Amino acid sequence: MTKIAYFDCFSGASGDMVLGALLDAGLELKTIEDGLASLNIGGFRLTAEKVMRSSISATKFDVVIDAEAHHHHRSLSHILHHIGDSSLPEPVREKSSDIFRRLGAVEAAVHNVPVEDVHFHEVGAVDSIVDIVGTVLGLHILGIDRCYASSLPAGSGSVRTEHGRLPAPAPATLQILAESGAPLRPGDEPGRPQAELVTPTGAALITSLATFGQPAMNVTGTGCGAGGRDFPGWPNILRIWLGEQTHSTAEGGMVLLETNIDDMNPQVYGYLMEVLFAADAADVWYTPIQMKKDRPAVMLSILAPAPKEPELTGIIMRETTTLGIRVRRVERHVAERESMTVETSLGQVRVKVKKYNGDVLSVSPEYDDCKKIAGERGLPFREVRRIAGEEARRLVTEDGGPG
Repeated sequence: MTKIAYFDCFSGASGDMVLGALLDAGLELKTIEDGLASLNIGGFRLTAEKVMRSSISATKFDVVIDAEAHHHHRSLSHILHHIGDSSLPEPVREKSSDIFRRLGAVEAAVHNVPVEDVHFHEVGAVDSIVDIVGTVLGLHILGIDRCYASSLPAGSGSVRTEHGRLPAPAPATLQILAESGAPLRPGDEPGRPQAELVTPTGAALITSLATFGQPAMNVTGTGCGAGGRDFPGWPNILRIWLGEQTHSTAEGGMVLLETNIDDMNPQVYGYLMEVLFAADAADVWYTPIQMKKDRPAVMLSILAPAPKEPELTGIIMRETTTLGIRVRRVERHVAERESMTVETSLGQVRVKVKKYNGDVLSVSPEYDDCKKIAGERGLPFREVRRIAGEEARRLVTEDGGPG
């Protein structure tokens, strides 16, 4: 069974909130301390304590910097050197390094400098190095195979940085969210605090580690990580759900994306379908329609797993002229499908077998095999397909149960 984690980011995300949630869910602080010791950066200690956020208990994780230690700004190469030379597990080193490379590229783009000239400020501070590497290490220790996340609040107001006061979300945060196609909730939602709710570190962790969407799962544990501020009447926490991924006969967690297009070059449609299938769309189809002023148009429809919604939406927006996309949550019942090769009187033919509740409902010979046999034997294609289908079905039902 696949072990998964779901980040419920209703109040945003920061590095200390993510790691605090993992600790609250049962991760031991000592294991993080032992793992991070090999980074050889020193000058800090870790704390984790229970706090209240709007009457809800949560764990507040902190990195306490030694007052006498001198922590200058760090270059990307300096950070990658410490991670690479550590004794952390290889998957932890690789993922942590990948996250910092993303941050380096974003900082370079925001400040219009080469990435080798980037010196991290907020992101490169010791506490953020600990937050990122500690989170990746914590998920590894807990044996999490896959992560998912809710949408993120955009936040509002301004944030104080070393570059002065900047609008929330901060430029680096917004760039990370834009590149990943992360789904955002408006910053002016009723009751939500007017503040920065997603930090660059939090954005990098969530978008690098998780797929957006809520999975079907058996929940085995939960945890709450506290944010640094305690907003009146609002629980400033990030929740994590730990458990095992589940699947049902009625395959849930699917979305239907649709949009009407009447002003696009028809040559784009073939390419678009290939790109959408490459991005794991379950099905893609076009329907001719009439729009206002009797203009001929095409309705694009995409069936996909819910976690793929942000990625596929981004593709549609970039590759088509549409200004909006309709979304519906759907369920579907899926037949069992099996591919095999059978020996018929005409030769070997690959077939697809459709089953439901153990019964064989159909056996379909592959087009390419029937075409090849028809050409080699000088037989009508329809006759080859009929003979291959009948003989294949007999063979399959004799060996595979009732038909």
